[in-house]
Amino acid sequence: MMKGIGKIVVAIFILGSLSFLGYSQENIFYIYQDKNSPSNHFIPSGWMGDYGDLKFNDQSTEEVASGSTSIKITYTAKKSQGQGWAGIYWQSSANNWGFRQSGYDLTGFNKLVFKAKGKEGGEVITKVKVGGIARDPQGNLLPYPDTVDKEYGPIKLTNQWQEFYINLVGEDLSYVNGGFCIVFNADQAQKEQTIYLDDIYFTSDTTLKKEEVKTIFPFYVYADSSSLDNHFVPSGWMPATAAQDLKMYINWKESPLSGDSCIRIEYTNKSGTRWAGIYWQNPPNNWGTIPNAGFDLRGATKLTFWARGERGGEIINEFKVGGISSGDYPDSDSASIGPIQLTKEWKKYEIDLRGKDLSYIIGGFCWATNIDVNDPNGIIFYLDEIKYEE
Repeated sequence: MMKGIGKIVVAIFILGSLSFLGYSQENIFYIYQDKNSPSNHFIPSGWMGDYGDLKFNDQSTEEVASGSTSIKITYTAKKSQGQGWAGIYWQSSANNWGFRQSGYDLTGFNKLVFKAKGKEGGEVITKVKVGGIARDPQGNLLPYPDTVDKEYGPIKLTNQWQEFYINLVGEDLSYVNGGFCIVFNADQAQKEQTIYLDDIYFTSDTTLKKEEVKTIFPFYVYADSSSLDNHFVPSGWMPATAAQDLKMYINWKESPLSGDSCIRIEYTNKSGTRWAGIYWQNPPNNWGTIPNAGFDLRGATKLTFWARGERGGEIINEFKVGGISSGDYPDSDSASIGPIQLTKEWKKYEIDLRGKDLSYIIGGFCWATNIDVNDPNGIIFYLDEIKYEE
């Protein structure tokens, strides 16, 4: 009899403690508590990008924050599908990309909490997000879109459990199909990495205030290959034949301007197209079809970068900011310099952004050139420290 009373007292104590912290059973909505927990909601069915780079185990017992199991994800960063990134959506029903009405009304919640750790420490999660399943790849609104799209990251993990959260104050959670999403980037990861997740849930925190979104300068396109300060992804290879003509190494260790790496680009004319270029985009491969993807870079007066040629004399026809004009969600403006003849030594260049509308930038940086103004056998050049400045 005493044992039963003890259990009741313990249960009351736990519930009382949760209420004291601003939580209760009623305002916790789990995505993952333990494998096969009746409290779980959403299904990790939405695999994206280089899905072949992902290994997933949601009943791991190796590292557990609480309960008996956790989620173990290994990301190999091998670019199996050639995307350079991979991710998983926890969806309200299996493989629901907005074509079935199975989402949850989570009005009243204002916080998504999760715990995470790396196997060794130093592992990088590019971003986590709530919602965002709203449009197809062509930008058309889906029949049953998420009413929220909020993300957080990047996150560099330690080898100890840490608690993180996404602030959802003021967000519309009346229809949530994409309950949780995690994304990895090969450039940031650099190598195979293993992470663990546990205790993923929505809750209501009365102490939480709405976030003030403010861009902090300098705002980097590229600092170092593994830097968490990097924004935009060099995914927009142009034209369609560019893969035949370009080789790019974003982790080149020989003679960077600063830090431990720079970008090396090799350009030849194997395809016969005679020109090539690369856009750094947000998110990857966004040619203006994805809403709410642009960075608000108002306040920046210039984009600066450093460049040099392998031999000197290499000509880049244009360096550019913005200018993606296709789709329903294009860049708000553009600015460029060029042609530029590179020297063998590092030299700083600047694109003047004064008077430009930088309220929505998806094409953070771009270069383009052609073989006719260069050595017909091709050129090699380097870039480093690409950033927006006030």
